[in-house]
Amino acid sequence: MRFYTHFITLLFSKHNSQDSWVFLFFFVSLQNIFEETKRYRNMAKKKIDSGNMPTVVETGNNPLAYKKEFDTICGIIFVHKKRAMYAVHNESLRMLWEVGAYVSDRLKKAIWGDGVVRMLAEYIHTRSPKSKGWSYRTIYKMVQFYETYSSKSFNEMVNHYGMQHYPSKSDQRELPDEKRTIVPFEMAQIGNDVIVPFEMAQIPRVLFSTGWTNHQIIMNRCKTDSERLFYMLYAGKEQLENKELVRAIKTNTMTSLLGSKDVQSEMMKREYPQSGVLFKDTVYLEMFGLPVKYKESKLRREIIAHMKDFIMEMGKDFLFIDEEHRITVGSKTFKVDLLFYHRLLQCMVAIELKTDEFQPKDLGQLEFYLEALDQEERRSNENPSIGIILCKDADMEVVRYALNRSMSPTMVALYKEQLQVGGVIQRSLVEFCRFLSKGK
Repeated sequence: MRFYTHFITLLFSKHNSQDSWVFLFFFVSLQNIFEETKRYRNMAKKKIDSGNMPTVVETGNNPLAYKKEFDTICGIIFVHKKRAMYAVHNESLRMLWEVGAYVSDRLKKAIWGDGVVRMLAEYIHTRSPKSKGWSYRTIYKMVQFYETYSSKSFNEMVNHYGMQHYPSKSDQRELPDEKRTIVPFEMAQIGNDVIVPFEMAQIPRVLFSTGWTNHQIIMNRCKTDSERLFYMLYAGKEQLENKELVRAIKTNTMTSLLGSKDVQSEMMKREYPQSGVLFKDTVYLEMFGLPVKYKESKLRREIIAHMKDFIMEMGKDFLFIDEEHRITVGSKTFKVDLLFYHRLLQCMVAIELKTDEFQPKDLGQLEFYLEALDQEERRSNENPSIGIILCKDADMEVVRYALNRSMSPTMVALYKEQLQVGGVIQRSLVEFCRFLSKGK
C-alpha cells in the first residue's frame, strides 16, 4: 500500500494531471492483468491437483478403491493364460496322436519295421538335440495311444456314455468341431514337395481330459476300456498329478466310488443326488503305518498329521475345519471327531471315527451331532450337514437296516489299513459320466 501511495504522489508531481491520469489508468490495468493471470494459474493448478487426479485426493493412493477394475484386469490375464495352457495341452496331444497314427500306419503296412522306429528316434534327436520325450519306447507309446483310443470298441463306449463331446468348450478347452470319425487321407508334408498320404482316425475329444503322462499310466495299469475312460475322467475332474493317479488306481477308486450305495441313507440320496459319485465307500489309510492295536485318538492324530493325504483319499473338495469340534446343547458339550466343509455341496461334513465294527448306536450319535450343527452353526447360504461314520469293519446288512430309518444325510464308510486290489465294476459309470457332462 505504501508503494502505491508513493508511486501516485511521484506521478502527479512530475507530469501534468491529464498525462498522470493516463499513466495511472495504464498501471492499474496492468496490475489487474497480473492479478487475474495469477488467479487463473492457481485455479488451474488446483483443478489439476483435485479434478484431473482423483486418486490423490479421493482415495489417498489406496489401491482398494480400484479393486473392481484391478480384478477385471486380473480376470482377463487369468482367462487368456488358461486358454493358452489348454491350447498347448491340446496341441501336444494332437501331435502325439498324429505321430502315433503315422507310425502305426507304416508298421501295419509292413513298410517299416522295428529298426526303422529306432532310426526315427535317433533322427529326431539329431535334428533337435534339446527335445525330450522322443525315445524309441516313447514312440511306441504314441502308437499304443493311437491304436488303443482309435479302436471301434472304445469309441462306441464313449458314445454309449454320452462323453463324445466332453470336455465341452465351456471348460475352456478350445477344440474345433469334429463330426467325422475317420479322415480318409491326412496329408503329411515334408519340406516343400514330399507328400505322404495315410489314413488316420480323428482324436476323441474325451482324451483332452488329462495329460500325456497320465495317459501313459492309464494305458499301463488299466485292462479294460471302461477303466481307462473312468480314470482319465477322474484324473481330469480331480486334477490328479502322476503319483496321485497311480494311487487312485492302486486303491481301486473306481470300485469304491461307483460301487454299491447301500451305505448311504435315503435322505442323503434325496438331498444330494450327486453324492453317489462324490463319496467313496472305502478309503485306504496305509500311509499312516498304524499298529495292530490303537485307539480312536491315535487314528485321529494320524489323520491330522497326514491331512493332505487324507483329503486326497477322500476327495479334493474337502476343506478341514476342526478336530474334536465342540458343540454345546443345553448345559452339555459334545465333540465331533473331525469337521470338514465340502466346497461343491456347500455344507459341513462331520466324520465320526470308529476303530471297531459299526454299531447302530453310532448312527444315532452322529444324527444328534448333525442336528446340533444345523441349528447352532449352519449359515443361511449353506446346505444341511452331512455325517459320515468311518469305521474299521461293518456288517452290511446291519448298516442297511440302520440307514433305512435315518432321517439325516448320513453314510457309513470303511477304512483299510493296507492296500487291497479288488475287481472293477461298471454299472455306475454311466452315472459318473452324466454327472461330469452336467458340469458338476
